[in-house]
Amino acid sequence: MVTNIDAFRDYLQKEKKYSPHTVNAYLNDVMNFQSFNEVYFDQENIEEVNYSQIRSWIVSLVDGGMSNVSVNRKIASLKALFKFLLKIKQIQVSPLLKHKALKTAKVLQIPFSEKEVAEVLRDLENPVGFEEIRDKLIIDLFYTTGIRRTELIHLKISDVNLSNSTIKVVGKRNKERIVPVLPVLTKQFSSYSNERSHINSVRDLEYFFISKKGLKLNESFVYRLINSYFSAVSEKVKKSPHILRHTFATHLLNNGADLNSVKELLGHSSLASTQIYTHSSLLELKKVYEEAHPRNKE
Repeated sequence: MVTNIDAFRDYLQKEKKYSPHTVNAYLNDVMNFQSFNEVYFDQENIEEVNYSQIRSWIVSLVDGGMSNVSVNRKIASLKALFKFLLKIKQIQVSPLLKHKALKTAKVLQIPFSEKEVAEVLRDLENPVGFEEIRDKLIIDLFYTTGIRRTELIHLKISDVNLSNSTIKVVGKRNKERIVPVLPVLTKQFSSYSNERSHINSVRDLEYFFISKKGLKLNESFVYRLINSYFSAVSEKVKKSPHILRHTFATHLLNNGADLNSVKELLGHSSLASTQIYTHSSLLELKKVYEEAHPRNKE
């Protein structure tokens, strides 16, 4: 089992090119199931697992109060393991072959309005000092490029090319893409770079965005930053970097961008991933339609 888990880790890292965070999540889920299996079924060999054992694990997770979304994520990790074991011919058939995911309610991601984004940027119209200049650039970069939080955190100085107004970002599975940067951000990049050069004892030299202590930013910090600024202008429940990414896509679609272009900008591998953002644009379209059509004024 240990040998297969090690091989599974290598498969996720080297072949699937998952991030360290994703790899750890997969392995934790698998080991959680393995521990359950050993305690309740006295079985250490995961290659001999049957579906009834997995179902018992699922029931225990649900009874323990875990949401269906979280249970489905854990099952996805287990599915990935069995798919790998099939690949290396350690099993003949996956015990999860006929498993159906637990039903989950669709959660609508509500983007910020153009007014809310404008209010945040207006409050930072004349930023003073390193932190305000950095914060405004981060917010504007999220909103004008739609990059992911991890992509922003790992952006390196060498990835920023102001001569042709682009940045290179490394997305999921280490896929690189070139993202255009609006001219309005050029001055902000220069201002931030100038302020950054005055930070003493920078430890994470290669990374573009750093803290005032000279360290690369972490995910919690960036989340708190976005949440803090947008809490002042929005009453929406979720105020996160992902909502800003959602806002980027929705506002582009609302203003006439085609779906395939938005897909490329977001770094999605298929249109199916991008289509989730069309819901909000359809709502906007419906609103305009109802306000404009003569038949609705009778």
